[in-house]
Amino acid sequence: MTVPTTQVPGTALPMPRPEGAGMTHRGRVRERNEDSILTDPGGTLWAVADGMGGYDLGDVASDMVIDALATLSDDGDPVADLTDRLIRANAAVLARAREAGGGPMGATVVACMIRRAVAHLVWAGDSRAYLMRSGHLRLLTRDHTVVQDLVEAGALNPDEAGRHPESHVVTRAVGMGADFEVDSVSVPIVPGDRLLLCSDGLHGCLSESRIATALAGPVAPGEVCKGLVADALEAGAPDNVSVIVVDLKEG
Repeated sequence: MTVPTTQVPGTALPMPRPEGAGMTHRGRVRERNEDSILTDPGGTLWAVADGMGGYDLGDVASDMVIDALATLSDDGDPVADLTDRLIRANAAVLARAREAGGGPMGATVVACMIRRAVAHLVWAGDSRAYLMRSGHLRLLTRDHTVVQDLVEAGALNPDEAGRHPESHVVTRAVGMGADFEVDSVSVPIVPGDRLLLCSDGLHGCLSESRIATALAGPVAPGEVCKGLVADALEAGAPDNVSVIVVDLKEG
């Protein structure tokens, strides 16, 4: 038997309107910046791609990932479409590596499409997404790294993860192989939320409590990005640093 439902006019939550900014910096040690970011004036699509540190043509790989995402239509299935574009980017990066002589090249990536009060995230590697809500910071992604696998297997204490000699060894990335896979999550969002996408150059330098402090104030996304990059530089920034901050405004 079908149970009747009652809809009360005027009780729907307002649709959040995304506004954001991004910033990328080569850091204090790297000779060039191999990160690439995608910021959307319309607020729909955002991404950070981190060229594999020490790999040949890492900056080219990250650019190829962003180029593959940049022309994505916003009228399809967000997770399926983001995944499809990254699979295509993986094939393109592998082909480019063969053309360049077979040397390794690749990029980690986290991409977000915001649609109808939901943030759809797809990622590979250790680029991350966080949600700041009511003063609380929540990690939305799971790192694809050797160290994360050890932590989850109980073979490594989480407090020791950052000091492990293989802390930057990723197990998934665009360009690592033909059997490329991504993870995804879809998270409801509300006005007042703040999203952060970043490369490991940020979260490898700053604790989550320090990141939360930077995100907590009533500061515009562009200024938050500048502050986070400045904090990473102050902490030494041995890697490229990329950040995107997206505020969900009252629609």
